[in-house]
Amino acid sequence: MKLGVIADDFTGASDIALTIAEAGMSVTQYIGIPVGDATSGSDAGVVALKSRTAAVSEAVADSLAACNWLKAQGAEQIVLKVCSTFDSTAEGNIGPVLEALAARLGAGPVIVCPAFPENGRSVYQGHLFVTDKLLNESGMQDHPLTPMTDPDIRRVLAAQTNLTVGHVSIHAVSKGTDAIVAAMPADTALMVTDAIHDGDLLEIGNAARGMPLLCGGSGIALGLPGNFGVTASPTKSLGNRGAGVVLSGSCSKATRAQVASYRQLAPSREISAGELLEGGVNAEDVAAWVMEQEAAPMVFSSADPDVVKDAQRQFGASLAAEAIEGFFAELAAVLARRGIGRIVVAGGETSGAVVKGLGVNALEIGPRLAAGVPMVRPLNADLVLALKSGNFGGETFFEDALRLMLDTEMEKAG
Repeated sequence: MKLGVIADDFTGASDIALTIAEAGMSVTQYIGIPVGDATSGSDAGVVALKSRTAAVSEAVADSLAACNWLKAQGAEQIVLKVCSTFDSTAEGNIGPVLEALAARLGAGPVIVCPAFPENGRSVYQGHLFVTDKLLNESGMQDHPLTPMTDPDIRRVLAAQTNLTVGHVSIHAVSKGTDAIVAAMPADTALMVTDAIHDGDLLEIGNAARGMPLLCGGSGIALGLPGNFGVTASPTKSLGNRGAGVVLSGSCSKATRAQVASYRQLAPSREISAGELLEGGVNAEDVAAWVMEQEAAPMVFSSADPDVVKDAQRQFGASLAAEAIEGFFAELAAVLARRGIGRIVVAGGETSGAVVKGLGVNALEIGPRLAAGVPMVRPLNADLVLALKSGNFGGETFFEDALRLMLDTEMEKAG
């Protein structure tokens, strides 16, 4: 193994795994901290944790354990993969995890760049933009678990860690690799780095050659495989001709639009925290309903922010979230037993619940379904998945993904 990635949620892990695979590396995504040796022949290993919204101490401990395992497999460079909207709170978890990993690896300065231009994420003058809006005006300010109210990544990190935080401006990045390296003083631990084009990320990747630790969204990996002498090559698809379903737990603006679009095309069933906590619905009944439908149906809990806040006030944020995640985990397990072939999942927390319910330990990475979203296949199950970050994909993503997941002859772009 040459490259190791620690991802703070499951969709983010699939996202960066796709980026690495499309650049030519063989890659395996692991669910949770692996036990035993890595899959033979993989150039890269991506460890998917559920640490984005965990307690800080748990996030740090799990990330260090993942780092230790990756280093034991031979990884020469570690990437902390975070969301391209830098989801976190004033307490963490990005800063504390970076601090612990930097100490473990003796790393510094550490490049921090959540930019992903293909999906509209850019960093300019240290501020994170989502398309043409600052992060705190993009809808992320309403996130139920990690509301992002400050677009300045430097201030966000400074509130989370005692490490020094610096900045590499787009002026330096535009001049190329040498200028990027020169703009990073040795006495500054974390360097928030501007990027507005894929070419910027390639230069940042070149500048990161030999660095033990980086942090960013999936775009940070664009230039890394080339540092190990890897070139891109296409591989076969992982499609499945079985029945399909959409499971959506994300409340992001993009996912709500996707839910609204798909409701016009297929049967749908909305699930609320209230009916789950009051015993009004169970996974077995919903699974039976899913398997009865001719068109791939949708089960969703992607409510508007005001509805989510009402549920949190009534039941408590943790209890409401746990009820929904527990339901999707159980539903996925029941559907797998009933022979489902394709599952499209929207939302990082929901994706984590689904793979937990399926008992998945590792995933094979297939071709892209949309920017940042690959088709993946569990190594221990006869089905395929799409694990989509809430903010990713166009309005017709659900129908498009289900169609592409049928195709066993797709090739992954090289």
